[in-house]
Amino acid sequence: MNNLLKKGLFAAIVAVVFGAAGPVDANGQATINDIYKRMNDHNKALTSLRANVTMVKMNSQLGGVTDTTEGKVIYLPQRKSDPYVRIDWVKPVETLAVFKGEYVLYRPNLKQYVTGSTKSAKGNAKGGNALAFINMSSAELRKNFDAVYVGKATVKGGVETWHLRLTPKTPQSFKSAEVWVDVNGMPVQTMVVEKNDDTTTVLLSGLEKNVKIDGASFKVTIPKDAKKVEA
Repeated sequence: MNNLLKKGLFAAIVAVVFGAAGPVDANGQATINDIYKRMNDHNKALTSLRANVTMVKMNSQLGGVTDTTEGKVIYLPQRKSDPYVRIDWVKPVETLAVFKGEYVLYRPNLKQYVTGSTKSAKGNAKGGNALAFINMSSAELRKNFDAVYVGKATVKGGVETWHLRLTPKTPQSFKSAEVWVDVNGMPVQTMVVEKNDDTTTVLLSGLEKNVKIDGASFKVTIPKDAKKVEA
């Protein structure tokens, strides 16, 4: 995943019902414009996030076999740099932290850890990158992606959303991305489609927005007996 997936969102609460979006033209552009505006407002207002997270990775090479991981996530946007992210997975037990452009993936059961630049993140470290649409502004979305409005959809947990499909305008390490945005402008679910058709889907639930989270929460303490391994 590259720098396109590292920029800005969170909405001022809008006093409208879900179905009250603006009129849709033949290409769905009015709806896309409305969604982008809400995402941009949401981006500006979000100062922190704590939530439950579920990541489902689908391997197309193995006939669509899926691997599901669950945990807790904290998120702290940085307006002039990459956001801070920490995910404490419970199935299996792992901790992923993204802090100041570096990531650490610690597996206590194996007494192993992986660390490196977020630009070269592989495997489960990509879970943090899938969250990056929360940190993208509408200007960056317009500049870097062609968007198609797929329609309304209800994600797991009963949250009603608008479903967008985003295709990079220039060649990237992934083929496309899909984003499910709630009425407040929050992308509660994302799916990144790799060039080999593998997918990583991340769902956020139990959202707690604008709560107090300090930078120290993103630092992972690695025991001295843990071994560093290659990604």
